[in-house]
Amino acid sequence: MKAVGFFSFGGPEVLQVVDRDTPHAGPGEVRIRVGAAAVNPADTLIRSGASPLRFQGSEPIIPGLDVAGTIDEVGVGPAVGLSVGDRVIAMVNPTLRNGGGYVEQVVLPDSWVIPAPAGADDAEAATLPLNGLTALRALDQLDLATGSTLAVTGAAGAVGGFAVQLAKVAGHRVLADASSADAQLVAELGADEVVPRGSDVAEQFRAHAPDGVDAAVDAAAIGTPLLGAIRKGGRLASVRGVSGQRAFEKAAERHGVQLFATFVHDYDGRPDKLDLLRQLAGEGRLTLRVAGRFRPEEAARAHRLLEAGGVRGRLILEF
Repeated sequence: MKAVGFFSFGGPEVLQVVDRDTPHAGPGEVRIRVGAAAVNPADTLIRSGASPLRFQGSEPIIPGLDVAGTIDEVGVGPAVGLSVGDRVIAMVNPTLRNGGGYVEQVVLPDSWVIPAPAGADDAEAATLPLNGLTALRALDQLDLATGSTLAVTGAAGAVGGFAVQLAKVAGHRVLADASSADAQLVAELGADEVVPRGSDVAEQFRAHAPDGVDAAVDAAAIGTPLLGAIRKGGRLASVRGVSGQRAFEKAAERHGVQLFATFVHDYDGRPDKLDLLRQLAGEGRLTLRVAGRFRPEEAARAHRLLEAGGVRGRLILEF
């Protein structure tokens, strides 16, 4: 089968189309004929060698954490009622034996796989698992009471956009930052107030929440400067690593803010969480944004575009 991978860490140019043996579903597994795989910042970190994930087994390394497609093989004894021909989505962990999702066919435990959102094609559906689960994990960690005030940074991005929408579903007041070019988009995602992105973002949030917000989802890796927006006793979920982590932790302690590091693989094999996202997307309460579609042979170009910044939604490899 066709896959996209690399044999040494480096820039986008290391990505190439490779041939791999076709996998087969074992007991409790299903095989997905992949129609679409999303290109995420995590994939660029894997490719460059900067990812904290550690890989085992033989080369090439295959990136990709999101897939959508159709089940074409079912192993013995599936427990979740999946059948050949079902359209499905899944989050993939590239460190597992079959590698990541940049492949024509991927085998996963059946508990990792759920039906695709109603009304979404494969490309649209592939934008949901990783980024939706990351945003949901952050909000679950914050564990806010209904009606809380939440700040979201990086709100025009995939994780930030889902965080805004999930927070509104949960009944929170949402303040979000955006560039002038993205302000309308973020407002359309549901933010109650949109403030200018910049070094004074904490002051901008405080203008709308003088006593401080109850919590923040930091999808833009702002780190320490964001602490000033949060009330004492508040919480901050960091979905990306920040520079100077130890200094950040000390600053949070001084501000009386509880920090959470959001690790999406905590939700590996959590069909209940992914199914919630599926339902919300099918109801139109989560927006599935495709920024561009590429053939596997164009994977390097997709990575270059993502790393150049400014992509709104997800770039998709279509197999």
